Amino acid sequence: REYFDQIQSQRKKRSLASDDQNAKFAAVVTPHLADAYSLARWLTRSRADADDVLQEACIRAFGAIEQQTGESSRAWVLAIVRNTAYTWLSNKRASMLIGIDDLAEKERMQVELATERADTTGNPESEMIARADAKQLETLIAGLPMEFRETLILRDLQGLGYREISEVIGAPIGTVMSRLARARQRLIAAIKESNS
Repeated sequence: REYFDQIQSQRKKRSLASDDQNAKFAAVVTPHLADAYSLARWLTRSRADADDVLQEACIRAFGAIEQQTGESSRAWVLAIVRNTAYTWLSNKRASMLIGIDDLAEKERMQVELATERADTTGNPESEMIARADAKQLETLIAGLPMEFRETLILRDLQGLGYREISEVIGAPIGTVMSRLARARQRLIAAIKESNS
């Protein structure tokens, strides 16, 4: 009888813990599912693959929900999606990663000294990107190397700040800024080339 009571007590505790996990998952992860799917879609370049990645990411997030400290739930969720996408891509396809060229010292210093919330309105490059046809822009972004594409998506489409992107991709802020600058440069060049 005592053993049976202990088992019942453990089941109740697990049930309460499960309810707590469900509630925390709903509060922390669910509000960011649209952004998570969008990121998965851009990284995998396929809706079906994005569905698989998002499903796996949700399973991982649910398993690690107790580790989420509440700092930036959006960055936490997107980091899980990003890591899941990379794992999924490496397991399912040939690696799509392309190494980035090192910036010249002067270029790197300019990027690192830039402010995080730089105003891009009135910037000719931003205006050119804004005028580009949406379908053409999607194709050109998809053609960027993975490191550049994910940084551009997280910043310009998801609206994350440099610090949040740094948390998501696990890279220093200077790297985030340089990747974003290089992504924009390549995108502008591709737009100019396709329009000529």
